Amino acid sequence: MAEQESLEFGKADFVLLDNVTMEDFMANLKLRFERGRIYTYIGEVVVSVNPYRSIALYGKDMIEYYRGRELYERPPHLYAIADAAYKAMKRRAKDTCIVISGESGAGKTEASKYIMQYIAAITNPTQREEVERRVIMVKNVLLKSNCVLEAFGNAKTNRNDNSSRFGKYMDINFDFKGDPTGGHINNYLLEKSRVLKQQPGERNFHSFYQLLLGAPDALLSSYHLQRDPTLYVFTREGANNNFAINDQASYRLVVDSMEVIGFSQDEVDSVYKILASILHLGNMRFTMDGDAVVLENEDLVSHVAQLTSCDADTVKKTLLYRTVAAGGGEIIEKGHSVKEAAYAKEACAKAFYERLFCWIVGRINSVIEVKDYDVRVHGKNTVIGVLDIYGFEIFDNNSFEQFCINYCNEKLQQLFIELILRQEQDEYQREGIEWQHIEYFNNQIIVDLVEQSHKGIISILDEACLTVGEVTDTIFLESMNSKLGRHPHYSSRKLSPTDKSMAFNRDFRIKHYAGNVTYSVEGFLDKNKDTLFQDFKRLMYNSKDPVLRDMWPDGQMSISEVTKRPLTAATLFRNSMILLVENLASKEPYYVRCVKPNDQKSPVVFDERRCLHQVEYLGLLENVRVRRAGFAYRQPYERFLQRYKMTCEYTWPNHLMDSDMEATRALIDQHDFQDDVAYGYTKVFIRTPQTLFSLEQERAQLMPIIVLLIQKVWRGTLARWHYKRLKSIYKIMSFYKCYKVRSHLMEIVHRFQSVRDMEDYGKSVEWPQPPAVLEKFQELCKNLHRRWRARKIVKNIPPSEMLQIKCKVCAMEALQDLRRDIGYDRAWRNNYLACETENPGGAAHFQKSLQAMRKKDGHSSVIFSCHIRKMNRFNKCKERGLVITDRHVYRLEPKKHYKLLKCVPLQAVTGVSLTPGPDQLLVLHTRKNDDMAFCLQCTEPADESRVGEFVGTLMNYFKSIPPNGKRLLEAKFGPPGGSRGETIL
Repeated sequence: MAEQESLEFGKADFVLLDNVTMEDFMANLKLRFERGRIYTYIGEVVVSVNPYRSIALYGKDMIEYYRGRELYERPPHLYAIADAAYKAMKRRAKDTCIVISGESGAGKTEASKYIMQYIAAITNPTQREEVERRVIMVKNVLLKSNCVLEAFGNAKTNRNDNSSRFGKYMDINFDFKGDPTGGHINNYLLEKSRVLKQQPGERNFHSFYQLLLGAPDALLSSYHLQRDPTLYVFTREGANNNFAINDQASYRLVVDSMEVIGFSQDEVDSVYKILASILHLGNMRFTMDGDAVVLENEDLVSHVAQLTSCDADTVKKTLLYRTVAAGGGEIIEKGHSVKEAAYAKEACAKAFYERLFCWIVGRINSVIEVKDYDVRVHGKNTVIGVLDIYGFEIFDNNSFEQFCINYCNEKLQQLFIELILRQEQDEYQREGIEWQHIEYFNNQIIVDLVEQSHKGIISILDEACLTVGEVTDTIFLESMNSKLGRHPHYSSRKLSPTDKSMAFNRDFRIKHYAGNVTYSVEGFLDKNKDTLFQDFKRLMYNSKDPVLRDMWPDGQMSISEVTKRPLTAATLFRNSMILLVENLASKEPYYVRCVKPNDQKSPVVFDERRCLHQVEYLGLLENVRVRRAGFAYRQPYERFLQRYKMTCEYTWPNHLMDSDMEATRALIDQHDFQDDVAYGYTKVFIRTPQTLFSLEQERAQLMPIIVLLIQKVWRGTLARWHYKRLKSIYKIMSFYKCYKVRSHLMEIVHRFQSVRDMEDYGKSVEWPQPPAVLEKFQELCKNLHRRWRARKIVKNIPPSEMLQIKCKVCAMEALQDLRRDIGYDRAWRNNYLACETENPGGAAHFQKSLQAMRKKDGHSSVIFSCHIRKMNRFNKCKERGLVITDRHVYRLEPKKHYKLLKCVPLQAVTGVSLTPGPDQLLVLHTRKNDDMAFCLQCTEPADESRVGEFVGTLMNYFKSIPPNGKRLLEAKFGPPGGSRGETIL
């Protein structure tokens, strides 16, 4: 019961129509077709209208949308009915079947494909590798078999470009887990007469055109064929008909599918050789040469002999003569007349193709059939059957094939009505609901007219075929008139002389459940006898091709052997139909009824008259009446409450009653529908659709409110989940951060716990990588450690060396790594002019000069003194002495007992420039730009550099002066107008 679609698309289930009339049925069917809704339910029957266009209703997403859902939960679809059949099979271990019916062009073949694809998609192979391989193989073969059977069993007709010219019933076997384990295909009544002749505008079977138009040139040449269907009698009619399917691509697809199924290359070659042989047979012509019949084109005999692996002379003899067993074991050869030879040739061509088709079906069955299945080991084996069989046919000229097809539909319609009634009665009985008798047309009388023993049409036809002597189709018609003249569903022109729509001595009419059909008896006897001389059977059996031998097992009998007369075609078909109906009756059936909207294959035209005829002969309105006879809607209490509980205050959100039945009764009573409802043991039954629509309307009004409530609660739930998640995350982060901090601190403690006893006081200890939160903290720790380490080192230095240490530190800060040799590793004496080792013979004179300068300027100490080489602007050098005191900078003349030459106040000095090279060039900058450029020299040893000592001593002094000299404490480095020097400020 589909309830998910808006009423703008019509009623999704015909059972819910307000009035069960043909007018309302057709109006709803037309509305849904025009709105793009091609599927509609009748209870559990799907009515499918061919859309004649591609619709986005299939594929993986749609399969998941319907997978595991009940029929009422989703809009009508083939997938829903396939899923229902699969669930019934899997859950209840019950065999099921899906019967697809409808006339040619209504979409039966496509419907069976979609059903097969769905079943293949939803079955899950087990984890065992060997079983999985078997399941996948079965799925592939079942799907690929459709392609092969369509090529050899379908043809273009005036109603359908891909019309199935045979009936097909496929069983799919499943194990107890629901995995496919195999299958079996039965075929019914192949229209083999199509091999010989087609109606104007139609084609022969697809396989012929695929071979001629799609096979490689080399292969065609080996078969003695040309790529032109008009050259062959059997394909000439359909050669120029427009055909939407690409025969070239189809040929490759069929060959690939046969390989996937398991056909060997030799078997594929044999199949197409047989097709080529049939085409050559069709081109054979016979003529009289005196008293004997001869072939006009004998070269075709050698072609057929080569392709069938037979002896050419034997082939020719079989075509021109017939071997007859006379009395007393004598065997004679009887020559054919031209007419008999042509008949034998055509009979051979039809038999060739029919046996080829049956062999292909049998070959597929040999691959997919269930092998070595043991119920004790593998569990119960269940089956889903899919029946894709021809629909009711009424043509301008209806012959033996239409008679059999329509008899088949009578049998299936009888089964359909019986099963629907039986299902209804069984359900009413299970639920304790009183059953009401339903008036419906019982077509058993028509079935008996055809199949009844000794009295039916088939029996009369067989009797005519068995009669000795010259028996014609007209004599058969006379026999039917005499035996069936009083039957209410039989008539002929002789019985109804005023009915000019039938011809004398040719036509008879049967009043089928779908309408009156007029049949022509011409050809009935020949088609029923289906005569094929034993010579052809022996010829094929003796072929060297093993495939041909398998097709003709009856050819092994000798001509002198006495055999039973073979069953006629009609009897064989009747027996197969009886077995088919018995097989279907033993299963739980599901139905797909296909409707063809128009004959123009247009996606927008809905031919009401055409569709009305199909609805009538499919018995769809009777199906609705059967379903609606008692109650239009029934549903288990649990599902009913789940859908409508929001419409009652006693059942929303969940009821507190003893059972779902009581809760359903309370819901119905609140809406005052109790007079329109019956209560079964497990289901509620609603009589009229109006009650259901009222519930649906109230539910539709409440659903937006419920959706908002659910959204609110769900959003609140998500927000609370998010809050708790964040809270947990931050809690974890907090503990983790504490853990990381503790771990890091403990690691530092572990690494530095013994630095007091190390020689370098922990300088060589590597600091651990800190977490981000402790990076600044670790920098502070490093500074503290460095300060502590420095204090420990300084603490061990004698006071007499502290000044020297401070000067070296100042030099290090000022020069950093700008010069390679600064002199850290030697003692700094600062006042080198007063040192006897540095200034032998001149130290005394220097001391006297220094005393004079101290008295004059009042300086307290000498910061630095050394011999220098002064350079002037004219690039002339002179030896001088340099003395820096705490007050002035003096330049002295060493040769004149250190006579004072120049005095510059120390406060006037603004900077010092030096080079990064090994030289000892210095420039002393002053405020008045009266700079002094000189090189330190006369060192001992000679290569000793005192630039670092000069800079460090000067910087240390400036650091120690009062705050008013603060501007000199800053130091900057960089080229002062040149690329070689650095400036210290």
